[in-house]
Amino acid sequence: MSNADNAQRKTLILTGASRGIGHATVKRFSSAGWRVITCSRHAFPEDCPWEMGPEDHIQVDLADPANTEEAIAEMRERLKDQGSKLHALVNNAAISPKGPEGSRLGVFETSIDLWYQVFQVNFFASAMLARGLVAELEAAQGSVVNVTSIAGVRVHPFAGTAYATSKAALAALTREMASEFGRLGIRVNAIAPGEIDTAILSPGTEKIVAEIPMQRLGTPEEVARTIYFLCTDQSSYVNGAEIQINGGQHV
Repeated sequence: MSNADNAQRKTLILTGASRGIGHATVKRFSSAGWRVITCSRHAFPEDCPWEMGPEDHIQVDLADPANTEEAIAEMRERLKDQGSKLHALVNNAAISPKGPEGSRLGVFETSIDLWYQVFQVNFFASAMLARGLVAELEAAQGSVVNVTSIAGVRVHPFAGTAYATSKAALAALTREMASEFGRLGIRVNAIAPGEIDTAILSPGTEKIVAEIPMQRLGTPEEVARTIYFLCTDQSSYVNGAEIQINGGQHV
């Protein structure tokens, strides 16, 4: 695709794009004609059928602050052919470490080094990306969507303490960013998924499903549609919200 063609398209930068919610989000935005710049720890897979993937993929380790800053510089460079405009940033990447045999890591079981790693990926990287790309977001009057979790508001049987507290912090960051970025014409919102049918579900999830009013798991596509809504004019006066996507699990 030529630079002239790219200049006419809206652009999304998405972290954690390789599977689950991230993969579904790539497909949703691509089908609507957006350019999607994907970011993950892994190189672009050769067997992926997405045509624009290799040239619109950035390999970055969000657990490494220096590498994250390098990736932000690369993102800004790649946006120059679109007038340095970014219409949406979706902070989806996250890690949720487990103990032996997938056990939950509580306060006592989580080392301080692991706690730092989880917060760097799940929380600090989101702040770094939004702050580093604010000029491009402002130029497009774009949107930021932070992916939090139901674990940020209630004790979860599988999600560990570091993961849960990082997601609670990300929800608070969303509120703070909505106040500051909103004055620049940038909307900042969050989505808080519950039990979504992805590869990271833990054994025993069926017991939780029995307690969900809708009696089923959510799908990545349902989450992706909500993300898309928050990145378009359909949500033009929504700012500082955290939308629960959990079939009523939180009630």
